[in-house]
Amino acid sequence: MEQAKPFAVSKRDVWEAWKKVKANKGAAGVDGQTVTDFEADLQGNLYKLWNRLASGSYFPPAVLRVEIPKGDGRMRPLGIPTVADRIAQMVVKQRLEPELEKQFHPDSYGYRPGKSALDAVGQARQRCWRYDWVLDLDIKGFFDNIDHDLLMRAVRKHTGDKWVLLYIERWLKAAIAMPDGSTHHPEKGTPQGGVISPLLANLFLHYGFDQWMQREHPSTPFERYADDAVCHCQTEAQAHALREALDKRMKAIGLELHPDKTRIIYCKDDDRRGGYPDTRFDFLGYTFRPRRSKNWRGKHFINFTPAISDKAAKAIRQTSRKWRWSCRSDKSLEDLAFMFNRVIQGWINYYGRYYKSALLPVFKVLECRLVRWAMRKYKRLRGHQRKAAQWLRRIAWKQPWLFAHWRMLYAAAGQ
Repeated sequence: MEQAKPFAVSKRDVWEAWKKVKANKGAAGVDGQTVTDFEADLQGNLYKLWNRLASGSYFPPAVLRVEIPKGDGRMRPLGIPTVADRIAQMVVKQRLEPELEKQFHPDSYGYRPGKSALDAVGQARQRCWRYDWVLDLDIKGFFDNIDHDLLMRAVRKHTGDKWVLLYIERWLKAAIAMPDGSTHHPEKGTPQGGVISPLLANLFLHYGFDQWMQREHPSTPFERYADDAVCHCQTEAQAHALREALDKRMKAIGLELHPDKTRIIYCKDDDRRGGYPDTRFDFLGYTFRPRRSKNWRGKHFINFTPAISDKAAKAIRQTSRKWRWSCRSDKSLEDLAFMFNRVIQGWINYYGRYYKSALLPVFKVLECRLVRWAMRKYKRLRGHQRKAAQWLRRIAWKQPWLFAHWRMLYAAAGQ
């Protein structure tokens, strides 16, 4: 029956795509249908989707535009497809990604299997020790300004599947349901939040940046995570020349370097002299700057290295404030650990990879909130902050694994 369809989309392709979409969860799109709602008639919904994909009659519904706050006070626009559309995009991604992965540059880290943001941070750390200068790139409104024609030319280089090309073109042109109720029909860009968008964005910058760098500046290494990239230069003159060349390159492909956020950084340490104004940059939630470190002999020195950024630390404090621990006097300490430990451990896993001690001030704030919870819950501790802190410390000695941050916090305090 499947073979009679004009496009070779199998039911198994759709089923495998559904399993991944379900695992990723996510919010409802313009139709208000959640993953749970979709699953209520799973067989019927998947059959209808397969039938349309395989026959060429699938047209994506509008993408729901929502805005989430960025760390700098501005809003980041996201496009949320419907559940069915996410499954359809996953079908195409599963077909296209294995071929593209063979072509992508090893220093492209964003949204790729087997690669992570921490890999990019670690590579940047190593190269900052070997290269004196960094060009920190910021592409202005990258996802909203991707040229559709250039992108489709890139896609056609890697697939001859007519249905893949057909549906990617339809997704690029899909309407966007704006927060004010209006509908926008994009002539460029691909919405952040779509399943296929990160893969398409990587493909665009594979030709727009990665291959161009390899061809025009083969001796200049870089790390790129989606549209966030840093390039390593031997001299300040080389960094300035690269910035000028990249400015022209971005304009040639319809993009623009942010004039204020694209900066040249001096990787200052004990072996590098000079009073240059910019000696720090942020990359993937880490701030790279000169820091006091200790070598294996116990001698202190100044090292250019990453640690959790102020912006990321502020975001953690804001998130933990929303938990309102002091208002949860109905909960036990074990309840709080069960509710929030997974998130705390995630912060440790990510931001504790490099220069872990920079996390201590953040975790001291968490501990202060636990102290206030204890003062609110137990009458004998009300108004006695020091006594509440000592009570928590005694529990941490006996059960250091109860909260993920306790082992680090109390070990650093010499307890």
